[in-house]
Amino acid sequence: MLRELSPRNLSWDEVDPARHPFDSVAAAREVRSLGPARHVPVRPDVPVTDPAMSAWSWDVGKLWADAMSYALAERYGRWVLGWRWAHDEGDFDGGPVGNWCCPRHSMVTPEGTLERVVAALCEWRAWLESLAERFEAYPLELAGIEDQRILWERAARNLILQVVDRTGCGSGWYAHCRQVLTWFLSRWGVAPAVADDLVGQAIGGRFLSWIGPDTVVVDDVAEQLSRTLRPEHGAGSAEPPVRDHLERWLAVRETVAWQDAPDGGGGAPVTPSRDGAAEDIRAFDGAVDPARAQGLLTALERLRADAAQGAPLDVELLSGWQQHVLGTARPPAFRTLPAFAKGGRERYGISPDTRARLDACLAESAEGDGSLPLTARAARAYLDVCFFHPFADGNARSAFLALVFVLAREGVTLDSVGLLRRIAFRADDPKDGLTLARYVDLHLRGTRDASSAGS
Repeated sequence: MLRELSPRNLSWDEVDPARHPFDSVAAAREVRSLGPARHVPVRPDVPVTDPAMSAWSWDVGKLWADAMSYALAERYGRWVLGWRWAHDEGDFDGGPVGNWCCPRHSMVTPEGTLERVVAALCEWRAWLESLAERFEAYPLELAGIEDQRILWERAARNLILQVVDRTGCGSGWYAHCRQVLTWFLSRWGVAPAVADDLVGQAIGGRFLSWIGPDTVVVDDVAEQLSRTLRPEHGAGSAEPPVRDHLERWLAVRETVAWQDAPDGGGGAPVTPSRDGAAEDIRAFDGAVDPARAQGLLTALERLRADAAQGAPLDVELLSGWQQHVLGTARPPAFRTLPAFAKGGRERYGISPDTRARLDACLAESAEGDGSLPLTARAARAYLDVCFFHPFADGNARSAFLALVFVLAREGVTLDSVGLLRRIAFRADDPKDGLTLARYVDLHLRGTRDASSAGS
């Protein structure tokens, strides 16, 4: 499972300044042209320690900041996601950014908030450019590793010290340190997955939150990293075999112990005081683009009507909702070509029976025979839509709607959905299915508890 807006998952290709032009002079104008800039929430006039501030920060501020991250990524590319990677314990703790912390502390007046967004964005970009310069200062080659180990070691040591200085060794700083070292190896030809593994082994859990590493430890990590590099660790010129991640998901799907998912606190219907899905759409999607939000809200309304009528969950039903999600003149057709996601890292194949297979999978989760908890069925429907990837666009939104529909068929509405949106899952990770089911369970139990307390 990945947080879709987390900078911790960025690769060097995604952040390399040479690949992604950026004009810092125009940044203020560009930021203010984005949808979220026109809908900056008003900060409540209460102390930072007031529970009302905590609730606002989570329910309003965080969703706006997520919307700004999404809009920035749409404008510039995913590299921008680091603008919120704050020092210490911020939105994404342990990062190199000092101009942003979190909604509670960084969202002030609307104009002041936008100024901080621009400053944080430019600060993050400047950090990436400085890293690129440091990488280029060590033009190394894996083929000549035996003659260059001292240079690789020196570069690694200097980079560690730079991250130490930039992050201040706050909470979780070592995650960015590992990332920077991985980026460095990737820049000079080491396969990214190999680079991450080698860096992880060299660090070996010796970097800790709130503690600056001892010089001896820094030297040892750099030496070990240099010593383990081999010429065969290069990315190589041969193309890797093409994998069909849809087929991989269908194989993983059969191995997940869905029956072990938590049951959400019981099978009774629950109607909360607020519709969490609608609230999230208004706050996040409404900040990105009011038309996007209205389309999703219309689809949500139609979804609930379909659930009340006991409609079967299939591609035709999804397509009807997706027409509103995408604002198209007619329901979008099922794809006819292979689809890609996660920057091309996952490829979903296509065959004459792909649509029929999705219909069968969705029917299993929507109908239910009592053998699986509702949380598992809802999670499985979500992931089926993700990895069948039926439409040209908007598949994450379609997957979320499928999850909401499965719950609605059982008379369940959640009062919040914070753990169920802006996340991404791997088609070949057998743990992700139950992870998502547990997230559904947390929201469902919380909704039941709140409803019981208010009744």
